[in-house]
Amino acid sequence: MSEDIVKGYQDRLVDCIQSFDWLPVRQLTEKILSVRKDGGRIFLCGNGGSAVNAMHIANDLLCLRSKTGKAGVNAAALSANQAILTCLANDIGYENIFSFQLMNSGKKGDILIVLSGSGNSPNVLNALKAAKGIGISTCAILGFDGGKCLKLADIVMHFPINDMQIAEDLQLIAGHMLMQWLAKDMADD
Repeated sequence: MSEDIVKGYQDRLVDCIQSFDWLPVRQLTEKILSVRKDGGRIFLCGNGGSAVNAMHIANDLLCLRSKTGKAGVNAAALSANQAILTCLANDIGYENIFSFQLMNSGKKGDILIVLSGSGNSPNVLNALKAAKGIGISTCAILGFDGGKCLKLADIVMHFPINDMQIAEDLQLIAGHMLMQWLAKDMADD
């Protein structure tokens, strides 16, 4: 019985990886390199497991220097500071925890990457809307049917899988694929 669970999980994950068009990851790579060259920042956000994945990818972006010998990417996860998150949730509502930070720290020419299994979290949607208002480019890494985020982001990585654990695995796989391309391109310039 446990073999069935493992085999089913493996099959669903591998199917998603093999059937995905990785072009949006390459597009995001090129956008990040451009923003990096212009001195911009990359912001990431998500909820639950996606919040941790946002922090993981922000860490990888910032620490690219160790692989390339050059400065990494100026990246920050909006989900990383518990004091800020609880303050904002208490004072202005959980749905505004990311958009408020973005309005205070983001500027035209930056990038926002949102990670969401459902694509319908109000705080992630509000972050995308705030980014548009500021002139920040957006990317969404989504699972399930993509939700409302599917139509709001400039670059979309949509993995149509109705399994939250696999959707979150794919967020990191997309992030790690991004790191591979960034490391190669940064080493070449």
